[in-house]
Amino acid sequence: MSPYYGYFPPSKPKEAKGGIKAQSKRGAFGESWWAKRWIEVLSGFNLGARLTRGRSYARSGQVLAVEIGVGAISAKVQGSRSKPYSVTIRVKTLSPAEWSTVATVLSHEAGHVAALLAGQMPQALEDVFKKAKVSLFPSRYEDLMTECSCPDWSNPCKHIAAVYFLVAEEFDRDPFLLFKLRGMTRAGLIEMLQDVQVEDDAPQAEAHAQKSGSASSAREPLPVDCGAFWGQRAQEDLALGEVSVPAVKASLVCRLGAFPFWRGQEEFLPALEALYEAASKRGLAAILEE
Repeated sequence: MSPYYGYFPPSKPKEAKGGIKAQSKRGAFGESWWAKRWIEVLSGFNLGARLTRGRSYARSGQVLAVEIGVGAISAKVQGSRSKPYSVTIRVKTLSPAEWSTVATVLSHEAGHVAALLAGQMPQALEDVFKKAKVSLFPSRYEDLMTECSCPDWSNPCKHIAAVYFLVAEEFDRDPFLLFKLRGMTRAGLIEMLQDVQVEDDAPQAEAHAQKSGSASSAREPLPVDCGAFWGQRAQEDLALGEVSVPAVKASLVCRLGAFPFWRGQEEFLPALEALYEAASKRGLAAILEE
């Protein structure tokens, strides 16, 4: 028997065109605490070199596509073979009863709710989940089920690991993706919080209705004419008032956040900010020339 039986020389991945390249060029992945915590949690499962092998794949654009669903991630990764490998990552979700408990605890933290709706995840949110006796992040390796169509027996292989790193950067863009992996969409959580608020307000509303002697009161409908509502007449001439270059460049684009799984060589927001700044100056010059 050959002494090299079972040994496979290191393979070189085929060049992937139009792949998703990580924004991180060196060092740690992710900028927000929750993105870094995702990698920290995975590293805590003693995956060792199996996790770090995916860094170069994530940075070189070998991942061709990623789709994040409720409790699952599917991806295509270009390896050494002509056909891309299929990667599936399933994350253990919380039960509806567990999410209901989380929503109840979270409803008493108005600051946390406001931060979430603004696209931020307060670090104290982990304490909210602990009070609900569940975990925001997967608490053990068994909470993750991963598959890859590649011949590598290691789990995670470098293809799965590359997807892990790119998902961490997506958490920077949208913290609700972490909730989605744990079984709850943004819309579902908001609806659940509203239901909890209605239940909390119901006793007070009933007491107020009994005190006023009427459960409901008729209200005058708002006028359809906006000008009549504000007491203003329609003006034919549009007065521009003071015209200046906006203090915040590309403010509307910034509110949308980073582009999901950006594939360009340059970062999305900085590239558009430069274009918006140039367009603002051209527009201001055109108005002042008139």
